[in-house]
Amino acid sequence: MTADRPPEKPDSAVVRDALGVGVAVGLSGFAFGVTSAGSGLTVLQTCVLSLLVFTGASQFALVGALAGGGNPFTAAAGAFFLGVRNAFYGLRLSQLLALPRAVRPFAAHWVIDETTAVSLAQPTRRAARIGFTVTGLSLYVLWNLTTLLGALGAEAIGDTDVWGLDAAGPAVFLALLAPMLRTTTERAVAAVAVVLGLGLLPVLPAGVPVLVAALAVPAVLYVEGRRATSATASTQDARPHDTQARTDAPQARPDDAQKEDR
Repeated sequence: MTADRPPEKPDSAVVRDALGVGVAVGLSGFAFGVTSAGSGLTVLQTCVLSLLVFTGASQFALVGALAGGGNPFTAAAGAFFLGVRNAFYGLRLSQLLALPRAVRPFAAHWVIDETTAVSLAQPTRRAARIGFTVTGLSLYVLWNLTTLLGALGAEAIGDTDVWGLDAAGPAVFLALLAPMLRTTTERAVAAVAVVLGLGLLPVLPAGVPVLVAALAVPAVLYVEGRRATSATASTQDARPHDTQARTDAPQARPDDAQKEDR
């Protein structure tokens, strides 16, 4: 029974890993603050967006569409669809964390890419809860703080591409995701998603390539299903020959029995 239990992980190690993710990704708030202020939003609007939305991809998609002259309703719709993925994260985390009902509405605000990745990487429920809480708290505080600083000092900071802050979040998330891609199907989905996302990035509006990349899941599953069907059909085609061979063998037994009687 003891051998079946998952290995224990020290709380200090979970806190260290969670803080590392929270600090690294939280710095991306600088880039968002600068981008949002440059797109025409006020400092107050920028800060409220981070406080209430708190999902980086959706926030960047919204301000990016506004900066490009897009319709506010279209920009909001794109940001909404990007945020839908968090609902699926919530379904998985609700079973893993098993938080009290009174806490769930507040914890739902922290269900994002980074907290999900850190939680799923833990071996036990206790470690998952610690990882979720520390990642969510540190990232929420730092993201909103750096958003404010970025919005206030947009002109002083200049081009965020020079700082590379916009790449900090995706880089950390990929580092967390890569060790979890254990099966061939999971690696295939990740590879197809990367090809779709990067390939369509120059030709589609901001935020849309991410939505299209989600098609990698049904595409790979469809191919896997076709392969499984073909393998099953090949197996069934081989069975009649085996059945005929088995039916041929007993037919010789009566003759052998008659020879023995003679």
